[in-house]
Parts: sequence; C-alpha cells; structure tokens
Amino acid sequence: MFETGAMTIQTERLRLRMPEIGDFAAYAQLMASPRSAGMGGPFDLRAAWGMFCHDVALWQLFGHGALMIELDETGECVGQVGINHGPLFPEKELGWFVYAEYAGKGYATEAASALRDWAFAALKLPSLVSYVAPGNAASVAVAERLGARLDLTAARSDPRDIVYRHLPF
Repeated sequence: MFETGAMTIQTERLRLRMPEIGDFAAYAQLMASPRSAGMGGPFDLRAAWGMFCHDVALWQLFGHGALMIELDETGECVGQVGINHGPLFPEKELGWFVYAEYAGKGYATEAASALRDWAFAALKLPSLVSYVAPGNAASVAVAERLGARLDLTAARSDPRDIVYRHLPF
C-alpha cells in the first residue's frame, strides 16, 4: 500500500513531492487561466478541485499519480508532473506543466525525465504516452527532448491531441 506523503524523487535541481493543500491556490489559478487550454480549460474552481483530487487519488488507486515540482534550493513550487490514468486516459500518460513565471528553464524536462525513469523502473511499464494539444510547441519540445516519438496510431480521448510515445531505454 502507498504511504501518503512518502513519494519523493530528487533531481539535480528539483524535488518532486506529493501535492499538499497549500499547492492548490496556484494550481487553481493556472487551471482558470488560458494556459490550461491545452488540458481542456480554462476550468472553474469546482473542476480544478476535482482535477487536483484526481491527481492525489491516483496514488491510492494505481500506485502512481502527480508530484509537485519544487526547486531544491528555495522550496518554491514551480509546477507539476504526473502519470495520469483512469477512464479519461486510454493509456498511462506522462504529463507536466510549469507555472508561467518558471517556463523556459528546463524544469518540465528535468521533472518529466525523472518521473518517466521512475515509472519504467518501479512500475515496469512497457511505454507511456504524452497527449499534447495542437500548437503547444513548448510541450512538443519537452516530449522530443525526452526522446519520445510521435505515435499517429495511439488511442486518444481528444482526437485533436498529438500523441508522443515514451519507451524504456
């Protein structure tokens, strides 16, 4: 059984940790903004809360879920990385976001790489996918930096999504 609050992954600059209630305000603000359009947003407070709780509940239900991305040096929370699953995701998805003021610093790539490697080692997954909204050049760049390849045949909930497949090394 998963122990709440126990999951952390350390990288060179980042600490990936379980979501805490104090993370919700910034999360909800992002979900209410135009930056969430690639995830189906903007979302109202009720929907953002449901998504935040989903991210936490995945750990209990599937043994994986979302982790907040925290700067090791300052403790600032800069975004989130996660492995999504459940009825809204045809396959286990590696997803990420960083808050606007932290974009372009490589945090998403560093965090997603660490969680991907953990997932392949700990969960023994044959692959992961990343669903990317058309026009989201930043997420396409992250997926490609991670070594993922375009998968034109992958199942997707939103037929407009671009799907990148991650394979274990």
